[in-house]
Amino acid sequence: MNSIQILLDGVIDYAGLFPPSTLDIQTVVNNYASYLKGDKAQMLGRLVVPVSRLRDFEDAAAALLPRGNPVYPWKLSVIGSGDIIADLEELVDFNVFHARDENVGAVVIDTIELKAESVEDVYRAMYLIPRSLIAYFEIPIEKDPTTILEAIMASKARAKVRTGGITKQAFPSAQNLAQFICRCADQRVQFKATAGLHHPIRGNYKLTYAPDSELSMMYGFLNILLATAFARFDFSEADTSEILNEKDSAAFIFDEEGVQWRQHRLTLHQLGLARKQIVMAVGACSFEEPMNDLTAMKLI
Repeated sequence: MNSIQILLDGVIDYAGLFPPSTLDIQTVVNNYASYLKGDKAQMLGRLVVPVSRLRDFEDAAAALLPRGNPVYPWKLSVIGSGDIIADLEELVDFNVFHARDENVGAVVIDTIELKAESVEDVYRAMYLIPRSLIAYFEIPIEKDPTTILEAIMASKARAKVRTGGITKQAFPSAQNLAQFICRCADQRVQFKATAGLHHPIRGNYKLTYAPDSELSMMYGFLNILLATAFARFDFSEADTSEILNEKDSAAFIFDEEGVQWRQHRLTLHQLGLARKQIVMAVGACSFEEPMNDLTAMKLI
């Protein structure tokens, strides 16, 4: 693998049900099935579905799920409703049903995404969540997140950070996002970034797909991934913030031996460690848009 392949391997969780795409469930499932068979499938991660839409998912995916005992069943990441006991009952029933009968299609929920405002929220949820599930906790980052990240690390869970939305106010400051990334890197807390990450490089983009959509400065998913990789190898919060704010795609040089940002460089081994140890996924409501941008940049 070269540097861009290492950085993007299985990184994009497809969340087409969510704004600004807000596609219907059948279109989302059809898209995901198509992406899995496409030439960019290596960069595709899980399909993101709210727990409330699992029955709709089953109806939409019935004819598309792999049958028998495939090596690679579909993997879902489920967004919790706030009622964790009810959610877990729903998840267990879903997994048992799809495991016991090979004729209903191979799919497994292996990830749940929840919100947590405090250390107590994390411990309370992890007391109930089985170890077979990966748990992501979306946490606030306006203040130093060290304490709650310590609880997430101690619980063998993962963090989640919201990096944008469909309003300008939804985007965190680069300073707060850099602080979160550096704390995760310092403590080896694995995390997922989501929302407002349709494009590889930071820039001024439309907030929605409406023709009259307002423009806003948005983070690039390459900025997030590379900021995390450099932070893993002791970049300061100020330097990490600077990478997050980088708007010149030419400032990033990818080659067969690593990646360079201005005068700083990481090897393939360092990139691989950062992906394995810290930044696990990027949630995006579009898979085609990031792939088209990367193709236009001649990175893939």
